Amino acid sequence: MSSETSRAEAGSQPEPQSSDIAPIGGLMPGRPRAGHVHIAAHSDTEAVARWLAEYRDSPRTLRAYRREAERLLLWLEREGRGLAELRRHDLDAYEAFLASPTPREHWVGPPRPRHAPDWRPFRGPLSPSSRRQSLVILQGMFAWLVEAGWLAHNPFRLMRDKRRRLDNRQTGIERYLERPLWEWLWQWLNEPPTQEASLREHYLHQRRRLIFGFAYLLAPRIGEMAAAEMSDFFLREGRWWWRVVGKGDKLARIPVPPDMLELLEQWRETLGLSRHPKLGEAGALLRGLDGQRRLGDNQLYRLIRSTFHAAADALQADAGETAAAQVARLRAATPHWLRHTSLTHQAQAGVELRYLASTARHARLDTTAQYLHTEDEEWHRQQAAHGLPGRAPEPV
Repeated sequence: MSSETSRAEAGSQPEPQSSDIAPIGGLMPGRPRAGHVHIAAHSDTEAVARWLAEYRDSPRTLRAYRREAERLLLWLEREGRGLAELRRHDLDAYEAFLASPTPREHWVGPPRPRHAPDWRPFRGPLSPSSRRQSLVILQGMFAWLVEAGWLAHNPFRLMRDKRRRLDNRQTGIERYLERPLWEWLWQWLNEPPTQEASLREHYLHQRRRLIFGFAYLLAPRIGEMAAAEMSDFFLREGRWWWRVVGKGDKLARIPVPPDMLELLEQWRETLGLSRHPKLGEAGALLRGLDGQRRLGDNQLYRLIRSTFHAAADALQADAGETAAAQVARLRAATPHWLRHTSLTHQAQAGVELRYLASTARHARLDTTAQYLHTEDEEWHRQQAAHGLPGRAPEPV
């Protein structure tokens, strides 16, 4: 699993308990500030659990926040300290640790249930954007613990370059496949199995086409893909829609384009089902080899990543060094790149911002606007007219 999207096992939890936060090692008790403490807690672990309980109605947010809090608490335990002893200079050391969790055998490991003996909090080093996101989350946690009276000080407030480091907004989305590379990938995905291919290989071929087509056409998050039911696709007034529960448990419906409906029909045929889902039909959209069992988040993540790597191998074998940059992007791609690719290509195709925001299910239009690259293209075109003496300017 990639470091950027490492996650705890699926499933929501009610109010987190101390044991939900630090499954390896035993945490020393925290040292609350003198004076009034406004939460029922006797240790840092319990105080953090109270903070996490504020997000119990948003399971995905809860899992992400618990992961980052857990990593910090375990790091502090290794240092023999508590939250109240965290100082400004420690934040730099912690960010460096996120970039290279060492000793590796103590911190890094494959996906495991959180309470398994060989569970580890990292899948690998965190990227710059993931480190920034971790600091954003922890800044909010410290602010809450100060307000709760558990801590007297929030060291994040002393960061001189706080706005640059903790503002997780970006000027534009970069982690996507440019259209020529996506077109090559889709053509590769559609290469039919050989005549000698088994039924299993035909099944895997159709499932892979559906997964990548679904991700590209409807821009779901990976958890939304794994949770999709057949009955989430429904017909209303002659038009097909996809019903999805996204971030914050918000319900939305997304138009299903003709290409997605065709993929759905082909997939249902592979499963031996009727062409279109029936009202209230039970069963997961994405299924295992038995045609019944649901694909989990982690299984789906690994499937997409392994497909990207197989495509990179195929492109490298086909084009060699001339496609080195494209091969590198395929190797770096994660499932979330497919969502970025979908939204970016929709923006480039002229989908209006209001509709793009509805498909993305963003709360803010400026988040969606990150997918608009038209101004970059125009800026680059006009900048080409500015050159050195003796060179004919590019036409504007």
